[in-house]
Amino acid sequence: MLSRYIDLLLNANRRMNLTRIGSRDDAELLHVADSLTLLPHLPHGPHALADVGSGGGVPGVPIAIARPDARVSLIESTKKKASFLEEAAPALGLTNVTVDARRAEEVAHSPARETFDVAVARAVATLDWLAEWCLPLVKVGGRMLAMKGPKVQEELEAARRAARLVGGGEIDLHPVDLPGTTGHVIALIPKIRKTDPRYPRPATHAKGKPLR
Repeated sequence: MLSRYIDLLLNANRRMNLTRIGSRDDAELLHVADSLTLLPHLPHGPHALADVGSGGGVPGVPIAIARPDARVSLIESTKKKASFLEEAAPALGLTNVTVDARRAEEVAHSPARETFDVAVARAVATLDWLAEWCLPLVKVGGRMLAMKGPKVQEELEAARRAARLVGGGEIDLHPVDLPGTTGHVIALIPKIRKTDPRYPRPATHAKGKPLR
């Protein structure tokens, strides 16, 4: 099924800009294998997972394939990308996947707020922004997992402040050993208390103004 997903992604990418990765080998490594590095950090047993800024379905679709007991919500506000995900999930027979074509800020101020066990994000924004978008989705006792590169060290100070404001605990960095890459880490932030109703801020108010 992972091979079939790569077929769908690369075929769709010829019609629309879903990913900068164009070769099958790169897609297998930098999309699928990279996504599966999250598996050791997911809960045991059934759980609800939000993939924030899912794009072409990474990492949410590979996780949904590898963990059929996970209920995966692909949050993607760009219409063409959400449309691809809505077509790909049934084509792959993924009954544990739903697509939410809204911004994460909107989802977090809906009944879905603090209902997920895990929120994941990959290469969407700096870690402080990811904390503001992801942690309000997660229930107390859950966690967010951000897939980051070597520059994460430069983002930690601001991310710690943002995480505290939205109910997060200490940031724990887990190095990722992925062939052909350097400096990849998974930033794990636990959700230790409920998020203040003010957060996340609406996109129109927060633009260019990270949490302080």
